[in-house]
Amino acid sequence: MHHRLVPTIATLAAVLLAGTACGSDDSPSKGASSAGDAKRAAAPAPADPAAVGADETGAVPVLMYHQVIPSPKGVYDRTPEDFRAELERLAREGYVPITAADYATGHIDIPAGAHPVVLTFDDSSKSQFGIGPDGNAAPNTAVGILLDVARTHPAFRPVATMFVNADPFGDPGGRKTLPWLRDHGFEVGNHTRDHANLRSAGPDVAARQIAEQQAMILAALPGATVATLALPFGAEPRPATLAAKGTSGTVTYEHRGVFLVGSNPAPSPFAPTFDPGAVPRIRSAPATGEDAQFGSTTWLDKLADGRVRRYTSDGDPTMIAYPRSGTAPAAAYTSRSRAY
Repeated sequence: MHHRLVPTIATLAAVLLAGTACGSDDSPSKGASSAGDAKRAAAPAPADPAAVGADETGAVPVLMYHQVIPSPKGVYDRTPEDFRAELERLAREGYVPITAADYATGHIDIPAGAHPVVLTFDDSSKSQFGIGPDGNAAPNTAVGILLDVARTHPAFRPVATMFVNADPFGDPGGRKTLPWLRDHGFEVGNHTRDHANLRSAGPDVAARQIAEQQAMILAALPGATVATLALPFGAEPRPATLAAKGTSGTVTYEHRGVFLVGSNPAPSPFAPTFDPGAVPRIRSAPATGEDAQFGSTTWLDKLADGRVRRYTSDGDPTMIAYPRSGTAPAAAYTSRSRAY
């Protein structure tokens, strides 16, 4: 695995169209009902940015998980107890999960004073998700634990992005598991067909690996949009832009966010340094042990005590609030910005 402190591939040539694999259009529909208009009219006024310490150009933790198993086999695995404890910490500290696609497109609609966090899962192992005999998520899986924590902490949305490859979660073609995830608010992202190292593969092989997995996902989720890709091993193809957009055979793909392995928080999608083609992630890890300085416990501590500025919402998704002492948004967002 590679640790990346700063994204290195070029920023995508243009801002891609908004949307998520499981998302919705947040624009008003033609002919909205009067009841809907009344509800919007009765919505509370946006919070005072200063009162909630809003900083919407601060850093966002994009956490990376692999297996959640009782006996971890390496530094990328966590026990169910560790995983639950990390989710409980996030809930206590005011984090609200959003999908990778919502992060990459700047669709961050969370309460004032809250902080976005992106929960991502690679490799689609059985430890992450399975459907029990009752039709619900198996309680001992990562998704089952996430749902249980959310029941205890209602403000903690039970959403995540599952970067899948091969036959996800041991389910041939993902025919049962992927629809369940979509229907329960989870995003399904691409992790290549065979967990391929796209750097060592040629351009044709890299595009085929991405396209074949997209075709598998869409066969299980007709009409869906596969909006995000996580690079196996964090290895970028050559050219690197092939991760964001390409064609193989009859399949064309276009990703709104490409996620690295990484080792540090990601910039706000409104920050001048944001690159949707190279989003860093943080490995879930305890405060001690191998590469602890790159792990989630260390970075969450730094975000909590202010050593690293973190994204804090003003509660108004149409505006970008930030302190004058902080970082101004990228020029494209000037009309939506408010400093205080």
